[in-house]
Amino acid sequence: MTYPLRQTILPLFAAVLFVIYGSQQALAAGRDRIEAFLTTTGFDVALESIALASASAPQMLGIDPDGFGSDWTRLTEEVFDTKDMRETAVSILEQTLSDEALTHAVEFYASDLGQRLVESENASHMVEDDDAKQLEGQKIVSDLIKDGSKRVENLKRMNNAIDSSGTALRALQEIQVRFLLAASASGVIDLQLGADELRQMMKRNETGMRQALQLSALAGAAYTYQDFSDSEVVAYAEALEQPLMQEVYELLNAIQYEIMAMKFEDLAARMAELHPAQDI
Repeated sequence: MTYPLRQTILPLFAAVLFVIYGSQQALAAGRDRIEAFLTTTGFDVALESIALASASAPQMLGIDPDGFGSDWTRLTEEVFDTKDMRETAVSILEQTLSDEALTHAVEFYASDLGQRLVESENASHMVEDDDAKQLEGQKIVSDLIKDGSKRVENLKRMNNAIDSSGTALRALQEIQVRFLLAASASGVIDLQLGADELRQMMKRNETGMRQALQLSALAGAAYTYQDFSDSEVVAYAEALEQPLMQEVYELLNAIQYEIMAMKFEDLAARMAELHPAQDI
């Protein structure tokens, strides 16, 4: 699935989702079907790619990542355990994903177009040099604009459908807050700001952050779907806009962001094993 730092702990998060989707409980999909759903849609690879985000963690704390050496690789492999993240996702989906929504999503992603999309998305998720991917995507966007192509608007339409409720910015802000607070609590940094002050600071910079996030998502989409025709991009956008697909994406986005937040909190706590405390 398309990708793209939250406030609740997992038990509360799962409980809230259970209430929201409680009416669907009787129709919830079985575990075996959910496991197959993860593979068919590519969400399993999207979960694995969360580990790549850990590369930005030291810079967020003002720490030189080169100072960790091989211990950093060991730590991130332990914290971002693929099996653990997958189990968390499956456990939540068992309680929240309706059989109807699962069937709808699988039917699309199991199609010829769907499987080609998943293949491209999986490859894009696992690109380690995100800066290079962004630069290439930005060039594609620039060329499209110069040519007067409507493809840019279609890519924007697709991205809007992926995050129709606009939760990405808030979620990323919250992940950063939770990560910084956890790092401070573990003594990795000496944080002079409280949670409310951090959120207010981010809110003041929200306009710029939203624009940067939209531009990044556009460049990412341009890179990921460069081998697809304009008509296929439009077909994908239309598929993503369907109510059942919206239900699926709202749920998967929430799960992915919560797992990221939990893992970054764990990482912050464990970083105390690797680096002495320092001020930011």
